[in-house]
Amino acid sequence: MQIRKTTLDDMDLLIKLRMDFLFEDDKAQSWHDLENIKIKLREYFGKWIPNDGFVAFIAEEANEVYSTAFLSIVERPPRKADSSYLVGTVYNVFTYPEYRKKGIATKVMSALLEEAKLLNVAYIDLLATDAGKPLYEKIGFEQILNYTSMRFKI
Repeated sequence: MQIRKTTLDDMDLLIKLRMDFLFEDDKAQSWHDLENIKIKLREYFGKWIPNDGFVAFIAEEANEVYSTAFLSIVERPPRKADSSYLVGTVYNVFTYPEYRKKGIATKVMSALLEEAKLLNVAYIDLLATDAGKPLYEKIGFEQILNYTSMRFKI
């Protein structure tokens, strides 16, 4: 099994992985909605992969993907002079059901975190499901006390 960083050449694969993640339990989307999501994903990946604003790793063997994790990176205002203040958000951590509970997602996440260090990301956030929380805690993520994830929808 190989863990590797994806490139623009993996655009169709990244779109498939995102769609599989989004609709693993809910296949009841209209064809039109699915096509619009794919168009938006193609625009997003095309914009951010070349600029290190998006990074993804996959675990694969013989052209079969087992697992993936995505990272979006944004720049925040500096906290001190001459410092980079890049912040990452992990999402789309996904392992196909037949490969779960084998440590594959841990390897993919570890590669993703190493890449984030190379890119000088200051810290990484994620929203964990109950199923994913033990994995994230095992590799060093901590729940931030006194902070609650909130969202305002426009």
